[in-house]
Amino acid sequence: MTSTEQARVPVADAVGTTPAPARRPRRELAAATVGSVVEAYDWTIYGILAPYFAEALFPGSSPTAKLIAAYLGFALGFLVRPLGSVLIGRLTDTRGRRYGLTLTVGLIAAGSLFLAVIPGYASIGLAAPLLVVGARLVQGLSVGAENPSVAAYVTETAPAGRRYFYSAVSYGGVVLGSALSFIVMNVLLGVFGESGVEDGGWRFGFVFGGLLGLTALWIRRGAAESAVFTASTRDSGQARADAAATAAAPPAAAKAPSPWPVLRSHLGRLAVVFAITSGATTAFYFVTVDFPSYADSVGAATKEETSAALLLGMVALLLAMLGGGKAADRFGALPVLRTGFAGLALGTVPLLAAMEAGRVPVQLVTVVLLFLLGLPLAVSNVFAGQLFPPAVRAVAVGLPTAAAISLFGGTFPMLAELLRSAGLGGRLPWWPALTAAAALAASWGVRDHPMSSVTPHA
Repeated sequence: MTSTEQARVPVADAVGTTPAPARRPRRELAAATVGSVVEAYDWTIYGILAPYFAEALFPGSSPTAKLIAAYLGFALGFLVRPLGSVLIGRLTDTRGRRYGLTLTVGLIAAGSLFLAVIPGYASIGLAAPLLVVGARLVQGLSVGAENPSVAAYVTETAPAGRRYFYSAVSYGGVVLGSALSFIVMNVLLGVFGESGVEDGGWRFGFVFGGLLGLTALWIRRGAAESAVFTASTRDSGQARADAAATAAAPPAAAKAPSPWPVLRSHLGRLAVVFAITSGATTAFYFVTVDFPSYADSVGAATKEETSAALLLGMVALLLAMLGGGKAADRFGALPVLRTGFAGLALGTVPLLAAMEAGRVPVQLVTVVLLFLLGLPLAVSNVFAGQLFPPAVRAVAVGLPTAAAISLFGGTFPMLAELLRSAGLGGRLPWWPALTAAAALAASWGVRDHPMSSVTPHA
């Protein structure tokens, strides 16, 4: 076989796997979405179950010390997400979108099943918490690459006139996965009771996550490879083969080029993705994680009332995402994204001040804030994916996204508690408002569709 013929071998054969199935857009959308559900479920269920398994798996002289140790494992998972976005994202960019998608969801599922069977601290001592942290690190690496791999896949496989709607549906899996974790928690409490969950019932929450992940793995293995990736890899492989032939070196010796020169040439776009993700992440964690505590601290509503209002807000979030995706396909992503961030930047502080004064109910505040947040979330995946060429798309989306989530999402609960403990809890709404304003400003740094390489080469 000549060097030119070798370069024209299908991508699937080049990486040692069987060719992907024929393209079916709905199956590809399902493959993208189901992984988002698994990611959000497994990431959230750990935090929800931590008060129940901390006693069994972590050392400490008091329940509080054990719970803090369990939450440390949660925080460490955030810290490794940028690393995962680079390591696994690089595999997604070189070995295929389908390869990356199956790898991330497989590792997430394995981590959940491993957490379900780890013996307690009383049985194996310090090995128990170390194994828990190890499982969370693996999941953190995988989650760091999951969303950018989905972004690259949806960008390249969605029908041309429905890309942003597909982006909204796939990202909606994150909302569904988070909601599913709370549903499973309530089922466990209903079946086992609080003491039963503490005595081992918590393991079923991780078992469910593992089985959900295996189902997602099966769906993703049946999805087609991105035609854009296949064409891009074939073209780059041809170029490397020709260069190797000219140098009288075997093509196998040629390696995929480093992504860093390309990334350095797109620093401005990397900054845009970082800013947009920071604005959306801060608002998301404020409303979905800290808002019950905030409303209670200012005397606007009890934690129970605010938690109930969040259910209605989640419905508004999903509706905004689906509507925003359709609007973006018709009018472009930037108007939709800017509308959401402008509303959050200008409306968060006045709306919460009105709630604190008793003029606006907590239910309305929750619905409005989550509806506004749903607009940028609807378009962010595909919008970010189109900023970068296929050869570095997963890494380029993943690195700034994971860094922003780690810095602005992982630290938000701590920041909120620090402000409240210092008597400055009333100033907390300024933080999501300011990050939304920064995201809005950053959106003027790019065009709506800066990359034309979102369809297969002829």
